[in-house]
Amino acid sequence: MTLTTKFTETFGIEHPIVQGGMQWVGRAELAAAVSEAGGLGLITALTQPTPPDLANEIARARDLTDKPFGVNLTILPTINPPPYDEYRKVIVDAGIKIVETAGSNPAPHLSMFHDNGIKVLHKCTSVRHAVKAQSLGVDGISIDGFECAGHPGEDDIPGLVLIPAAADKIEIPMIASGGFADARGLVAALALGADGINMGSRFMCTVESPIHQNVKEAIVAGNELGTELIFRTLRNTGRVASNAVSREVVQILDQGGQFDDIAHLVAGKRGVKVYETGDLDAGIWWVGTAMGLIDDIPTAGEVVSRIVAEAEEIIGVRLAGLLTPDSARI
Repeated sequence: MTLTTKFTETFGIEHPIVQGGMQWVGRAELAAAVSEAGGLGLITALTQPTPPDLANEIARARDLTDKPFGVNLTILPTINPPPYDEYRKVIVDAGIKIVETAGSNPAPHLSMFHDNGIKVLHKCTSVRHAVKAQSLGVDGISIDGFECAGHPGEDDIPGLVLIPAAADKIEIPMIASGGFADARGLVAALALGADGINMGSRFMCTVESPIHQNVKEAIVAGNELGTELIFRTLRNTGRVASNAVSREVVQILDQGGQFDDIAHLVAGKRGVKVYETGDLDAGIWWVGTAMGLIDDIPTAGEVVSRIVAEAEEIIGVRLAGLLTPDSARI
């Protein structure tokens, strides 16, 4: 049995499982491993310091798999924005056919991608933003619940409500993100109206994930209570691992502090040291509540194959076994 959905058919992949874009984590080894297993792996464009570096990273992934993989392009409003036009050109020139956009309105990027046969999957944290993205012409939606790592938006709506609320209004393929780590989550997402799942934290904790072993072991040892919500008072909520740094950030902001008071604590150069050195208190690092569902460090391929096999068992045996034929009822 194969799990075929609108998402797998539209985006041309075998299994409805996506490894979302993650800063410092979405590199060639991981993306290729997920795609090789039949999911959709994504290289994170802005992890690469320059557009030529992105071109090299795409080439490295092509050496590792001939299956489809994509690129995440996160669009953030900053004082000194990255050269998005150059990153887009690299994506097009490399022949990439799937792009995940996130952060801001994807409209400025759609025409170039669509003109070059590239399908766009846009990440949203609310129904209203998903509806807007659909109206702009994106090819798919990734709807992120409050459980997710990174920035879950300011509505605080968990997936159990957000997914079906979005499914009622979204006609294009839609995958669900936030809190997914196993086959139970995939089956639940499909039942709620999604066409697949996106996982970040689960794929962080795999053999191919290019982060320090200490971080992977911390995820295994952690539970669903092991995150902090930072930047709440700044209306830019982010979910990160609970450590000395994130707890200090929360305390400073709760006491009336502003961004300038915590900028030195949340600097990206500190966060990347966590992944490089394994010092869990070197900076903030991102992980979702799905940490409570992760208890091993398999290969990315094992994650995909295990979820697919167990999902088929849940749907075909466990759930089917709950149905009693009308003729058997007395």
